[in-house]
Amino acid sequence: MKTTENPARRLFRLRKLPARYAGLVMPLFLSIFMTCIVSLISTLHSVGPTAGLFRIWMGAWGLSWVIAFPTLLLVLPLVKAATGFVVEKAQASSAPTRRGQR
Repeated sequence: MKTTENPARRLFRLRKLPARYAGLVMPLFLSIFMTCIVSLISTLHSVGPTAGLFRIWMGAWGLSWVIAFPTLLLVLPLVKAATGFVVEKAQASSAPTRRGQR
């Protein structure tokens, strides 16, 4: 079987991080996207579509991200625990059994 490689990954010679970094990378991306969107909406609401909107937005975004990322890292274990409290755990899949026995 032939694997297809992402052209951008080949162009910049990017390697994937080891799986142990997923706990940091996911909150990093989440905080970037969330603060970017929320700060844009908040900035537009506050100042409207002005000439200096991009500069004002980037300042608001930078400040909000600096606060949001560490906060997300601190709060994530609480969120996981709260989620486990209200959501049933997934059952582990088992191999097919004979006569209904497990």
